[in-house]
Order: sequence, then C-alpha cells, then structure tokens
Amino acid sequence: MTRPNIVFVMSDDHAAHSISAYGSRVNTTPHLDRLATEGARMDAVYCTNAICTPSRASILTGTYSHINRAPSIYSEFDYRVRTFPEVLQECGYQTALYGKWHLGRSERSRPRGFDDWRIYPDQGAYVDPVMIGPDGEERIPGYATDIVTRQSLDFLDQRDPEQPFCLLVHHKAPHRPWVPHPRYDGMYEAGTIPEPETMWDDHSSRAQVVREVAMQLDDLRESDYKETLPPELEGDGEASWRARSSWKYQRYMRDYLRCVQAVDDSVGEILDHLEENGLAENTIVIYTSDQGFFLGDHGWFDKRLMLDESLTMPMLVRWPAQVAAGSRITDTISNVDFAATLLEAASAETSELPEQQGRSFLPQLRGEEVEDWRQAVYYRYWEHDDPEHHAPAHYGVRTPTHKYIRYYNDGLGSPGSSDRIMPVEDELYDLVADPHEMTNVAGDPAYAEVLGALKSLTAELQAEYGDAPYEGPDTPRLEWPTG
Repeated sequence: MTRPNIVFVMSDDHAAHSISAYGSRVNTTPHLDRLATEGARMDAVYCTNAICTPSRASILTGTYSHINRAPSIYSEFDYRVRTFPEVLQECGYQTALYGKWHLGRSERSRPRGFDDWRIYPDQGAYVDPVMIGPDGEERIPGYATDIVTRQSLDFLDQRDPEQPFCLLVHHKAPHRPWVPHPRYDGMYEAGTIPEPETMWDDHSSRAQVVREVAMQLDDLRESDYKETLPPELEGDGEASWRARSSWKYQRYMRDYLRCVQAVDDSVGEILDHLEENGLAENTIVIYTSDQGFFLGDHGWFDKRLMLDESLTMPMLVRWPAQVAAGSRITDTISNVDFAATLLEAASAETSELPEQQGRSFLPQLRGEEVEDWRQAVYYRYWEHDDPEHHAPAHYGVRTPTHKYIRYYNDGLGSPGSSDRIMPVEDELYDLVADPHEMTNVAGDPAYAEVLGALKSLTAELQAEYGDAPYEGPDTPRLEWPTG
C-alpha cells in the first residue's frame, strides 16, 4: 500500500470540553466535528506532564520528561534524543513544521528533521508575529493562526507530489493571553457562556498545596480579560469574590473561545485543500492539543494539575483508507504513544527511536481489540512551585476507575522550581462514583485497599519507565540542561 501522508495539527491549551464533538456546552466547532464524524474520536488520551514544553517533547520523541530532559517550560529538550519527523525524513518523507515549537531558545534546540520550518521564538505573538526559519528571523504581518495555515497550505502546494509528506501545523491558539481576530467579534459574548457545574468547588477535601495554587479565576489579570474591572466588583467578602470571578470568567472564556474558532476554521481550510487535491483518502489528519485546560472547572484556569480537565488531550483522527467513520476509541492512550503510532502507520521502524517508551495504537484506529493494552497512564509534573501559579510537583496514575496523586512537593532541581519543600500529601479519586473529582478519598478507610494498590501500581510504572520516585529531602537532586 502507498505510504500515507500525515497532517498533524496541534493547538496549545485546547481543552477537549471546548470541542462540540466532545459534547461542549460552551461553543461549536464544525470542522473539528467533521474529523470526528469522518474518523475516530479518542476518548481517553492523556498527557504525561500537563505543560507545553514537556508535552511537546514527549510527542516528538515518544519519551517521558526524565528521558528527553524537558520537564519544564524553562528547560530545553535534549537534542540528542531522536524525533519521529527525523525518522520519517530519513525514510523519504517530505517534512515541514509551522508555528509553535517552544522547546528551548538556543541554536541547538532548533527544529531538525524538517525540509522546511518556521517557528515562533518562545511563545510567539498573536498579531504580526516574529518567526524564525532556516534563513533567519522575520516579522510576518497578520494573525498567527492564519499565518500558520497559509504556510501549511503553501507547503502542500509546493511539495513533490511523488513523495509522501508529514506536515506539522502547530498553532499558538488558544494559549494565553487569548487575542482573537476581530472577525470573531460578536461570538460568545460575555454574559452568555454557561458556567461549569464545578465552578464553585470549595476544594475542602483536597491537599493543602492544591488549595493554595494561584489558578483561581480571580487570579486572572486585566491583560487577560482586557476590560477595566467595574468598581462595584472590587470589594472583599464572599459575595464580591463570586461576582468578580463570574465576571472574569465570562471575558476570559469569550476570548478563549474566539481563539478556538480560528483554529477550527484553519482545520476546515486544510481539510478542504486535501479534498480538492485528491489527497484525503490516504492522508492521516490528526487534531490534538499539547494538554487540556481548566475552563472555570473547579474555579480554575490554566493546567498543570492531574485532574482530568488538565490531563485529558483531545484527539481526532481521520484516515479514510484505514479508520472507520464515526469510530470511538476508549483505550487509555498517552502522548508518548503518538510517535510509535505514526511511525508504524508510515511503515517506518520504531527501533529508529531507540529511547521511545510508547506503543502504537494503530490497531485500535483500525478497529481491532488489543487484549493486553495498558489500563493505566503514569503522570509526572516536575515544575514545583512555579513563580506564577505555584503548582506543586506531583506524580500519579489514572486508571479507568480511579486516580491516585502524590504531591511530593519538591522540584528536585528542575528548571522553574523553587527551593521550597512542603510536606508530602496524597489524593485519591473514585472516578466511577465521583467523575468530576470533587472528593478526595485518600483518607477514607473504605478506600485503603484501593489506595495501596494504586501506590504499588505507581511504583511499578516508575520502574518500567525508569523514573525514580521521590523518597524524601535526601532524594538525589536532578540536574537539567537549560536553554
């Protein structure tokens, strides 16, 4: 069979629950929905570290953060660890990358394995962004999402039609500070957006360190909501705090959803181009985000924590030649599995990524049952007590029925972490009885056996992946290369 083309579209901080194919209550995304209708919607895809740089490094290399050396947004991933685009390029694929990279600032961290590339330095700007390419740096007029779409379509037009291609379309949106294009003015107006049912979670049963994270809706800044806070909302007390949080939520979400709309339109343009040029049948189109995001859920914005809104990645896959329309895949997948899957689909050897730790889920995409597939995903967030949000270092496991989290509260020397060490705390959630993760049952005697089993499972997965557990303040400090 002719090797498939690959179009891998990844946005930044796009929560699955703001995609209508996943049942969004707050917006509609017709072009992303088209991927789900014509291909597979994956319902249990999780990141291994819910923050930009680490997730992107895991996707490219198929490895955990302690292997690719990118545990933090302040780190630079190890350029010696091979990536799936490098392997595909060596196998004869034409490769290109446009948009957000965010894997370090030095020359050695620049993209490799690509025939053409244009990336933002660091986070990039929404309007008239600077982009770096093989020929240097330039400022490109226009809106970031539109620019990346245009660059991607130009690549498709100019490629060699005799060779397969792998195109990475990496949007900045909908990352903070949520600057939408003016053409979306009037959509999702403030005051019309439903609040999530968990928005007023009081966090009373959660670990103390989680109750202290600076991710509350009231922590949003004026640069986020872009209006002057009305004087009547500036008071102290519960009533003022609630009114202020609701007001900020509406404006944050208005701009977030408008940024999502541009990404949805971009996907539509790419799908139309593939159809018009006879490429749709044997092109794998993937849509994902580098992690999830809190959209007022539990009263928060941002990501980092292991609760599902942050942990869950959207993933929609269309490949008419191989994937049945309307498929739904519920097996537990992680972002370290992406590289192995794409290499197998391209008939490339996964051994060419010698350090990769994932497993191909191509059989599931083809509708096959995989009896020995994993039932848990291992997670680790390294960037302890970061300067803005103060999220704690933690690791844990998620199974289809339960989630265990250990806040070990020590950055172990990773970039961006403070030197502050707090007491170790545990959380346990019964995902069947409590799917919204509102009640921590780690201290409930009725769950003692479950807690012990998940602690053991965490240790087993740490041993399997070669990730050393935290054993107290005397745990050896890790040294991470930085940009």
